[in-house]
Amino acid sequence: MQEKTRISNLFDCGSLSDIHEKVEAGERLSFEDGVRLYETNDLATLGFLASIVRRRINGNRVFYSVNLHLNHTNVCTARCLFCAFARRPGEAGGYTFSLEEIQNRVREATTKWRINEVHIVGGHNPDLGIDYYINMFRMIREIHPTIYIKALTAAEIHDISIRSGLGWREVLTTLKEAGLNGLPGGAAEIFSERVRRKLCPDKVTADEWLAIHRLAHELGLRTNATMLYGHIESIEERIDHVLRLRELQDETHGFYSFIPLSYNAENTPMGKLGEPGGFTDLKVCSVSRLLFDNIPHIKAHWTTTDLKMAQVSLSFGVDDLGGTNLNEKIIHDAGSETPIDLSEDELQHLIREAGYEPTLVDSSYQFVS
Repeated sequence: MQEKTRISNLFDCGSLSDIHEKVEAGERLSFEDGVRLYETNDLATLGFLASIVRRRINGNRVFYSVNLHLNHTNVCTARCLFCAFARRPGEAGGYTFSLEEIQNRVREATTKWRINEVHIVGGHNPDLGIDYYINMFRMIREIHPTIYIKALTAAEIHDISIRSGLGWREVLTTLKEAGLNGLPGGAAEIFSERVRRKLCPDKVTADEWLAIHRLAHELGLRTNATMLYGHIESIEERIDHVLRLRELQDETHGFYSFIPLSYNAENTPMGKLGEPGGFTDLKVCSVSRLLFDNIPHIKAHWTTTDLKMAQVSLSFGVDDLGGTNLNEKIIHDAGSETPIDLSEDELQHLIREAGYEPTLVDSSYQFVS
């Protein structure tokens, strides 16, 4: 402790010295603090401050999972301008996995990769009823009784609810009984109404997204949260997004992790806007870690940046490199050139090379080894 204090005293945080004092004291940062953090170009100080919080909560550990992505269908009725994955019903290139295909993929991944988690997200496919998902979860549970099933964004839950005529609570309860363990954080995008009207008007509203996650938490389903950044949002809208999540976490304590998602432009209708650079990626990681005093983990979804940037982010507040992300399609369809078959050994090497301790978990953060 004395050594950490000595290092902190030696580090000159300049114009952010008052925020440094708050961070050292464990005080909650404000909206205005968030604005100042985003406005600074002193990336070294941001990383230093974020690392104080990161090590306070998680020590020298970096978490990861061996997970399979099941993007079971790209058929979708929503029109999101940032999406290169979706196909309209009847459009060329649309696909839907049969339950037998899913069974084979899970069985193969279980045998070949020894996965401990399956991550399931897809489109809003009008041909898939709730029975498809019930049977899918039951089948996966039969293949691997202890695997962690993280599936269906709040937008997908809402879509299933509308088409089935069931309320959110009944949908979530039914799927939990079939084997669902938790929800991913997708479809949050940016909570700003201004941005959502332009980019994803067919999706759940911000209030609906928050309400579905609140209900999931009440039912014992822990979830993640995301933020898609680097398109048309302002820094104030980023901060508002984070603080609304922080407020819900104060209420429910149901979020395991927060995942900043860097916008990937290729093959999307918004491609002309470009993409955020590495400077912005590291700034978002750092500011998120500093503002989230109640969400324990900040996860780098390396498919949206790249492996090298994800590795560097470990010194900017990130403590979770996600999983091996086997067969991920949504981000890769938007131009990601990252591997689709990253091995556990490669992931461990990246973590150790950065000076951290690899820790295998699933999305519940229960230590596997």
